[in-house]
Amino acid sequence: MQQHNQKKAYLYGLSAVLIWSTVASAFKIALGYMDPLQLLFYAVIFSTVSLFAILKIQGKIELIKQMGGKELLKNGLPGLLNPFLYYIILFKAYALLPAQEAQPLNYTWAITLSLLSIPLLGQKMTVRELLAILTSYMGVVVISTHGNLLDIEFSNGFGVFLALFSTILWSLYWIINAKSKCDPLIGLFLNFCFGLPFVTGAMLLFSGPPPLEVPAILSAAYVGLFEMGITFALWLNALKLTEKASRVSNLIFLSPFISLILIHFILGEAILPSTLVGLIFIVGGNVIQQLGKKN
Repeated sequence: MQQHNQKKAYLYGLSAVLIWSTVASAFKIALGYMDPLQLLFYAVIFSTVSLFAILKIQGKIELIKQMGGKELLKNGLPGLLNPFLYYIILFKAYALLPAQEAQPLNYTWAITLSLLSIPLLGQKMTVRELLAILTSYMGVVVISTHGNLLDIEFSNGFGVFLALFSTILWSLYWIINAKSKCDPLIGLFLNFCFGLPFVTGAMLLFSGPPPLEVPAILSAAYVGLFEMGITFALWLNALKLTEKASRVSNLIFLSPFISLILIHFILGEAILPSTLVGLIFIVGGNVIQQLGKKN
């Protein structure tokens, strides 16, 4: 029975990884129809609906109804970080950078999480973690400068800054949620419910009403359903069914490489050698960090 569960864990985990590998291309396609705030508005609506449907199927809506006002507010407040601030910054980075640059830079969030855990969670940095950080951020420099290390000049300095800043917001979001006792799916649903009014207000204030063309809505729906909603549930199921968390979590290292292949064939971007080399550094840093964990 346990082996059967592990097979299901791999199935769920690989499904999540394959879907996440498509979202960098989906971001660029959707941003061709609308600006970052309009994309976020549509995506949050679709993701919120999908999360509600999943919670309804799992019979967890009743748990939300039993929450008091303070508990709902406490679990909803992180929605200011995710989806509101995080995705505004991330989508803007994708609007400014080629997908092959934005995607690997955003992938450094695990390293950023380790750095922020030192002052915020009181964790100590080991020599292994320092090596992981230096390795990953060497990859950041390679990608950002297109490999021109002797004459550093960023392809788009502001875009690089936004991509890296998004990792800070994402890491802060997970550090806050690490202390939460709320069911992860319920927490995510409440985050999106809380964040939607802020997303709507920012869109109307700075962008105006979103486009109503079918291709625009469909591309945003894909982002909402598969970047923010359904895939998160698949990943949680994989972690619940696996015999050992590392067996599933290590699958995520496949995602950025598959994503580069899809970026090339779907978006037509010629993948630069510096992107591949930089990505190897970034993934290598994440692997070094993972090897140092007992759990």
